[in-house]
Amino acid sequence: MNEKRSSYRQIMKATSVFGGVQVFQILIRIIRSKFIAVLLGPTGMGIAGLLSATSGLIAGLTNFGLGTSAVKNIAAAHGSGNETRVSTVATVIRRLVWITGLLGAFLTLVFSSWLSELTFGNKEYTFAFIWISITLLLNQISIGQKVLLRGMRKIRYLAQASMIGSVLGLITTIPLYYFYGISGIVPGIIVTSITTLLLTWYYANKIDIKPVYVSKARTIAEGKGMLKMGFMISLSGLITLGASYIVRIFISNTGGIDQVGLYNAGFAIINSYVGMIFTAMGTDFFPRLAAVSKSNEQSKIIINQQAEIAILILAPVIMVFLVFINWVVILLYSSKFIEVNDMILWAVLGIFFKASSWSIGFIFLAKGDTKMFFWNELIMNIYMLGLNLIGYYLWGLAGLGISFLVAYIFYLIQVYLVAYRFYDFSFNYKFFKLFIFQFILAIICISLVKILENPYSYIFGSLIIIISSLHAYKELDKRMDIKSIFAGIKKKFK
Repeated sequence: MNEKRSSYRQIMKATSVFGGVQVFQILIRIIRSKFIAVLLGPTGMGIAGLLSATSGLIAGLTNFGLGTSAVKNIAAAHGSGNETRVSTVATVIRRLVWITGLLGAFLTLVFSSWLSELTFGNKEYTFAFIWISITLLLNQISIGQKVLLRGMRKIRYLAQASMIGSVLGLITTIPLYYFYGISGIVPGIIVTSITTLLLTWYYANKIDIKPVYVSKARTIAEGKGMLKMGFMISLSGLITLGASYIVRIFISNTGGIDQVGLYNAGFAIINSYVGMIFTAMGTDFFPRLAAVSKSNEQSKIIINQQAEIAILILAPVIMVFLVFINWVVILLYSSKFIEVNDMILWAVLGIFFKASSWSIGFIFLAKGDTKMFFWNELIMNIYMLGLNLIGYYLWGLAGLGISFLVAYIFYLIQVYLVAYRFYDFSFNYKFFKLFIFQFILAIICISLVKILENPYSYIFGSLIIIISSLHAYKELDKRMDIKSIFAGIKKKFK
């Protein structure tokens, strides 16, 4: 029992550390998004989204997934306690990110005119892509520094770099949007990349990694494993980025750039503000699962624990978004973005299924089964893309929310069956009980919002939020004994 409680507490502790960082970053993003929405409007957000999506597509093609695959290598080297081994792996990672970063920058520079034509239907943004090409190198070097920090469990440094970077990003980019409007988008992207690089470089250099000579042959030998696993991850990520890119182009051609801006704004809320919990939990979850990946039984226990915590933390947040979606959108953006409300309502409902499938999905990487991971993600992206295109064509932005929900229902069924077949995985009764209870509350919430007028939807919706929160607290207390944690904290301050 104590071991289980300790495991739940470890999950919560890691989530709290990075959750705190994510909350801080979200506050900065709220301020930043508010300024961007007012200063640039939906059209400006659409342009920024298309530029970022395109450069992201090239990065996905050229970065070889080193941001994920190399973490496993540096963590293993660090765990061995061999300083020479750590230095060797760190040197190889630093060389690989330079090579892959230069490749991404070169391709973006060479194909800048074609990228402008493909993305915007004209060559007006050729110089924008030429300037943005440098960010692919800068971002990849930053990823290399983050890999070292994450792999060596320098959680505090990672948190500090993220928090300071958020503040500096806000201070440096908002004036550009204010004085130059849409013309300030590209300088803003470049300045953000430079800021991130300087911060990650500073904190990575605080780690005591001794210089060591690594030959070209050794670099190739060491890097082969990282690149092989990373290639499959990168390929999967590239497919995801490609599908997202096609959706944006389809929306742009069908509904206009302003619709792309609304789409970006809506999913920024889902992926950034709700999805922060995935980021917070994923930082610690993957290394912990990888450590016990040889045991299907231990993997099953950890995945179930993670899924339970994910639902209990996310559920009350989801209820708030469902009930107060109008105010959330106006607060984060402006009244011009109200059109995305229905899309967010349906998509936020899909977060329940995303959280569950997300918890299972890590098992493929933890076990090093990159082929299974790739095919699993490929199949999911194929029907996600099809559902998105059909959804937008039939119901506009709301259809994209519906397609998100339906796609993640399919994906949960898919990933569950695969994990059950190959790794003997299954959800336990406690998880199903939590999921069903909170999901029913979410259905009630969305029904209230659709049926009742204000202020009645707020009044009754707030009641559901309270019920969801109390239930979540009660279940978390069962798993972690929250009362004793608070008692311990209180005792320290006496």
